[in-house]
Amino acid sequence: MTESAGAPGVAEFEIEPIEAEARRWLDALEAETGPLALFDAHTHFGRHDPDEFRQEPEELVATMENAGARAITFPMHEPDGYAAANDEAREIEANAGGRIVHFCRVNPHDGALAEAKRCLDLGAHGIKLHPRAEQFAMSEAAVEDLTRLAQDRGVPILIHAGRGIPALGHDTLELARRYPGARFILAHAAVSDLAWLWHQLPEHPNLFVDSSWWNPADFVALFSLVPPGQILWASDNPYGQPLHAAGFHLRYALQVGLDGDQIRAIAGGQVERILNGEEPLDLGPAAGPPGAQDPGMERVVSHLTSAIGRAMAEGDPSESVALGRLAVDLDGPEAETGRAILHLLDLADRHQGPPPPGRRFPRAAQFVLAALTVARTPGIALPSET
Repeated sequence: MTESAGAPGVAEFEIEPIEAEARRWLDALEAETGPLALFDAHTHFGRHDPDEFRQEPEELVATMENAGARAITFPMHEPDGYAAANDEAREIEANAGGRIVHFCRVNPHDGALAEAKRCLDLGAHGIKLHPRAEQFAMSEAAVEDLTRLAQDRGVPILIHAGRGIPALGHDTLELARRYPGARFILAHAAVSDLAWLWHQLPEHPNLFVDSSWWNPADFVALFSLVPPGQILWASDNPYGQPLHAAGFHLRYALQVGLDGDQIRAIAGGQVERILNGEEPLDLGPAAGPPGAQDPGMERVVSHLTSAIGRAMAEGDPSESVALGRLAVDLDGPEAETGRAILHLLDLADRHQGPPPPGRRFPRAAQFVLAALTVARTPGIALPSET
């Protein structure tokens, strides 16, 4: 039966089935890292995004309460403007009992500086920019005005950094150079520019990358190539779920050899310092890549990555999932990991069906994604078998 949770004074909302399973994995991880004070750097609410995802404020708060996490939130895409949504974000924080802090979202083509000033005056803790949704470049004058404001007010700017945004990394790096007192967070593992940007990050301690993403190859690169003090854990809720993101993203930090203090900072300590206007912790250099992948597990990774790609394209992932199952070697050196993968794929089978309301991907895909992560991090923080 699906679990439910609710914040005081709000209606009960169903918690995604993956979250109950993810709790086991997070417990196993915390047995190695010590307790984690989770602070999610990237969540949303909204009803009008053209991508068809939806999340009510009550759902956001209940999900974070269930995870025992605090979170930064901001509006999804609002094609008709952000003033009302930014006011709602402020109300969410006011009613969340300290669990939620809000950033304002602004459109540089539509009075962004005035709206950002208004929101910061009323208590917003940062600014969210989405160059792809609002079709602007980080080199535009309005963005520099916002950067100057953020530096003056001591608040961070979080930037969507997915695909299809020309020069985003180069332009943001230039702003970081010119405004060393401003702090920038590149979302989604900075996949738009991580291939080269990681070389530059150690020289720019005011530039951070959040983990709101899914692909194992990108996670291995993020956690091995970026200094740990510049990585912030994030779920991308409702696109991702916080317990899933904590229990599975942070496996990569263990895999590359980060210690408990470093992982605790990634999981929430560093973003709290940034929000408080404190100097970020220097957690040392990048860890470097992990050892060679087990060839059997590499086969599982390949097939399950194909399955997730098909699910995201709203196709049928079943053939790729079946191949992933067949690739599991229960007699080899990673047999225990293999059993855990099959358990997660069994859960995927139990949760077949259409996507839940306000989502585009079926629940089964979340369990397949979890199995994919375990295949790429074999032997790391395995929970007891069920």
